[in-house]
Amino acid sequence: MEMKTSIIIPVYQAAAFLRETIESVRAQDETDWELLLVDDCSLDGSREIIKEYAARDDRIHLIRQTVNQGAAAARNRGVDEARGRYLAFLDSDDLWKCNRLSAGLSFMEEKQIGFVFSGYEFADQNGVGTGRIVRVPETLSYRQALKNTTIFTSTVLFDTHIIPRELLRMPLVKSEDTAAWWNILRNGHTAYGLDQNLVLYRRSTGTLSSNKLEAIRRIWNLYRRVEGLSLPYSAYNFVFYAVRATLRRV
Repeated sequence: MEMKTSIIIPVYQAAAFLRETIESVRAQDETDWELLLVDDCSLDGSREIIKEYAARDDRIHLIRQTVNQGAAAARNRGVDEARGRYLAFLDSDDLWKCNRLSAGLSFMEEKQIGFVFSGYEFADQNGVGTGRIVRVPETLSYRQALKNTTIFTSTVLFDTHIIPRELLRMPLVKSEDTAAWWNILRNGHTAYGLDQNLVLYRRSTGTLSSNKLEAIRRIWNLYRRVEGLSLPYSAYNFVFYAVRATLRRV
């Protein structure tokens, strides 16, 4: 029988938060899953934590990268080795609510759709919710997603019977997750928003996502170099992106 859901976590120097993240998966009220933790040559004890959990829960698996290649390559390795029909991504410092999987799967199966993303809440470094919850639209097409980068990696869920696995592989560029969602949508699929707060997005000081200038550069690079959009159309989409990104954080 086909396993239901594969969960992929790229791991690099994540020892400080990794136990909490793994425990949030183990606490799911949906229990038919495998957790693939792809260690990208961590030196801080992350691998030992994964081994510890794998030894006592046979749903948890350590996958070791032999060379540090970054989060996109780690996620792609997980996609290649995943055995589940449904595929979810989770970042190594984020936390899932206990009904994150069951709610997403029920929504997906009820509507017979292949790409779901949910709402989420910003959390502090201790994983405590700040009360700032991001709401999501009912659907996003490719053109809409260019102006609205609200799809957050730790909230997505895919049905590989509808979305081909090759489309779930991420390009080796910065903001690879957003580039991957755009690629899926550009290929004729639609993303469906489940407007429930199911994930805690931990915002750690010093992370790439906390560097606003770098975030601007990454998104602009996606418009111009990855998507090949014209300068005027890139600027048009960027204005909407910037406004929405600011509103999500205030």
